Amino acid sequence: MKNYHSGFGLHGIIRSFQNSFRGFRVLLRNEYNLYIQLAFAVVATVCGFIFRISTDEWAIQCAVIGLVIFSELVNTAIEKIMDLVQPQYDERVRDIKDLASGAVLFMVLVSVAAGLFIYIPKVLPFIL
Repeated sequence: MKNYHSGFGLHGIIRSFQNSFRGFRVLLRNEYNLYIQLAFAVVATVCGFIFRISTDEWAIQCAVIGLVIFSELVNTAIEKIMDLVQPQYDERVRDIKDLASGAVLFMVLVSVAAGLFIYIPKVLPFIL
């Protein structure tokens, strides 16, 4: 078995970042919902430039985008752990996976609410 402990040196830091980027690649390969979430993040970012949102609004927008992606990473990790622990169908595993997925949905809804708070006041003058 290979020893992955590299200490606190530069090599250990580089290895840690490599592992983190590999984890994100695993997410990109396995979770197609992430592509939808990233597309909305790009649209929100473009809208931020178009509507010249404030620094506080940028902070909120970046935070909710990050939290959606974070929740998707955690959800995927939980699903993979549960598949490893219990490969056969089990209602308890289903519930755990559904709870993790529900956390992603909740964060998406929070991000939509934040987006509405940011952009409705900016869009309304063009509609009315």
